[in-house]
Amino acid sequence: MLSRRQFIGSSSALLLGAAAVERAEAQRIPEAPIMEKPATQPPLHPPSGRDYRPVVTLNGWTLPWRQNGDWKEFHLVAEPVVREMAPGMKAHLWGYNGQSPGPTIECVEGDKLRIFVTNKLPEHTTVHWHGMLVPNGMDGVGGLTQPQIKPGKTFVYEFEMKKSGTFMYHPHADEMVQMAMGMMGFIVVHPRDPALHRVDRDFVFLINAYDIEPGSYIPKVATMTEFNLWTWNSRAFPGIDHLAVRKGDRVRVRMGNLTMTAHPIHLHGHDFAVTGTDGGWVPASARWPEVTVDVPVGAMRAIEFVANTPGDWAFHCHKSHHTMNAMGNGIPTFIGVNKTELTKKIRKLVPDYMPMGTRGMAEMGEMEMPLPENTLPMMTGYGQFGPLEMGGMFTVVKVREGLAADDYRDPGWYRHPEGSVAYEYPGEVAPARRTELSAPDRPAVEVNVVKPTAATRHQQH
Repeated sequence: MLSRRQFIGSSSALLLGAAAVERAEAQRIPEAPIMEKPATQPPLHPPSGRDYRPVVTLNGWTLPWRQNGDWKEFHLVAEPVVREMAPGMKAHLWGYNGQSPGPTIECVEGDKLRIFVTNKLPEHTTVHWHGMLVPNGMDGVGGLTQPQIKPGKTFVYEFEMKKSGTFMYHPHADEMVQMAMGMMGFIVVHPRDPALHRVDRDFVFLINAYDIEPGSYIPKVATMTEFNLWTWNSRAFPGIDHLAVRKGDRVRVRMGNLTMTAHPIHLHGHDFAVTGTDGGWVPASARWPEVTVDVPVGAMRAIEFVANTPGDWAFHCHKSHHTMNAMGNGIPTFIGVNKTELTKKIRKLVPDYMPMGTRGMAEMGEMEMPLPENTLPMMTGYGQFGPLEMGGMFTVVKVREGLAADDYRDPGWYRHPEGSVAYEYPGEVAPARRTELSAPDRPAVEVNVVKPTAATRHQQH
């Protein structure tokens, strides 16, 4: 197993390679900001150019830019990163500017973008601008539309944003490895008219998944479907921040899926409209109401709702095993099995052995089982009423009265009005009685059966 020192050190020679860029050229490259904090960062209001309502990247941030004449200039650095997936577990991934996923790039329809991409990985890479309309030579498919970006080299992408919407960026070079290692990010292009499609709160995140064995740090890149860590922006619950929303706000959530399977994303307490895909905005006449939206592989969906009901509302993938952590497929079912005597025998050999599953798996939410280093429990996280028995792709939309416009801090657990919480019935429950249901009266049906003769059988042929 590689340690973090070995993992980062393996590319140290390549990090020096970036210094080989001529000093005069380096002065023309904008700064490449780095972010290592795993918490959601405040929105980046536009310091120049056209106005827009900035997005909030869940457990992420927006990349600053430099205005250079007519061009907005950004600098992405592809590099090894260490990402905390949740307290108690860090993963050694590949990403951009210190994190995986990389920072969100925001701009406005009609903007001219110049994006510098410096490669500090141990192998070549490219950047593909997923869903965007760009010149063919800027499409980022290594070997087809451009040479590969070799380690230590910097390439420049230049294009104009021809339409507004929500898009993604990721490599089209050694894609199986680089995307499995976490190389991806979001691009949000705001409408030229700041009043068009405007909302009060606008969240974005990428749906991604990893296969990291318990006690390990590096994803298995050849995994096809058997992932064990289901994440939003490379964070697993309870490491996924809550979405703080003011009552009455119109809220948009943009979700991009770069996993190997579709995800039915479900919101409690509200219905919403599907308002966008990575192909563009859905016309108002074609939008449809949902409480669950399926996000296909390689696609984006934007949903919008009015936060009109205060409370703590669950927001999660509806595939039940996607709300678990470090989960394998070889778990036997022991429901209804009495393991009392077996447990006594096992504990003579393994004193810390804990029997699980005889009454279901809910008990795991309260257990403090010994785990390998750098491993998340399957069920984790607590609410005000006890263990939530969730992990993976799960968080909470917290709707509250009176939040400030740019206040995204966790407001704490919801204070339910008196008498509005489900409660235990204090009386006795009478035993259930079996009731025999009689069939309704029906007229008798006379059936005549004719036994075939040799002659009739011959006629049937």
